[in-house]
Amino acid sequence: MNLEKIANYKNFLAEVLISEEDLQARIAELGEQITTDYKNEDLLLICILRGGVMFLTDLMRHISTPHMIDFMAISSYGAGTRESTGQVRINMDLGSDIFDRNVILVEDIIDSGHTLSAVMSLLETRNPKSLKICALLDKASRREVEVPIEYRGFDIDDKFVFGYGLDLDEYHRDLPFIGVVDLDKYTPPD
Repeated sequence: MNLEKIANYKNFLAEVLISEEDLQARIAELGEQITTDYKNEDLLLICILRGGVMFLTDLMRHISTPHMIDFMAISSYGAGTRESTGQVRINMDLGSDIFDRNVILVEDIIDSGHTLSAVMSLLETRNPKSLKICALLDKASRREVEVPIEYRGFDIDDKFVFGYGLDLDEYHRDLPFIGVVDLDKYTPPD
């Protein structure tokens, strides 16, 4: 891979899909809704790594209900591809017991639904009090398996996006906005 070429995200940016300001405003609204819904309740936020980290850190600042966090690492994408393999692998499981707890899965993006469906099925066997999904981005046009999204940031079209936690070949997760990849200028690594 040509690091010099990938280093400048502008080489691949077709457009800014969601600005930093719009992201932060919507995340504040989601945090306020979660605070209202879980007032005086035990709450555990589970972040799906790695893409959900930026979303989680901003979201939890807007949740005034006391809460804890934990992490899971899941893989369903092949290296250098935007297509899910459909096979979900747990790379890192929770450190917390979720029995009889209110759990919200915090995810960066949902497209086919296979990954979140598998994670939900696994976690339901651990008997949480409640289990909900909070997704920053919903790419519903690609849905193959329905998943119930309780808290949705933005509905987006079927575009290859990066930034704000979402990577482009593991780079550019740090961008404060969501950008669209210009597929005419981007070549995935071998």
